Amino acid sequence: MARFRSTNTRSEVALRKALGAAGIAGYRVNVRSLPGRPDLAFTRWKVAVFVDGEFWHGHPSVFRFGTKGPYWDGKIARNQARDTASSRALTDAGWFVIRLWSRDVERDPNAAAAAVNRALVTAGRPPHEGVGQDIFLLMGGDG
Repeated sequence: MARFRSTNTRSEVALRKALGAAGIAGYRVNVRSLPGRPDLAFTRWKVAVFVDGEFWHGHPSVFRFGTKGPYWDGKIARNQARDTASSRALTDAGWFVIRLWSRDVERDPNAAAAAVNRALVTAGRPPHEGVGQDIFLLMGGDG
């Protein structure tokens, strides 16, 4: 499993490029001091973003328990329990947590960036002027 990337995956890079194109900055990447080590953390606004791979995090359309054997069932169940625990720990610490599936980010990085922008506005960040605001408005925001 050492062959699989845990950082700078294609979907993470696509999301960061979409955020940059939207003019949204101010995040840190893979912050080790936070529970779950979020892929992106907007520390000023306390917004943590995770981009989860479908297989490793048990997307229902990709991984079905009982089909890959007991090792994988246990591994994916532990991953899901860890995801839940880290999201809960961040939420309890006052963070807003967003979990995105990598396939959704790769399919439409701008929609993922708009979701992050909505979370930032919800967390108290002033609405971004310019391209990021345009994306926010296209996605149904009222900011």
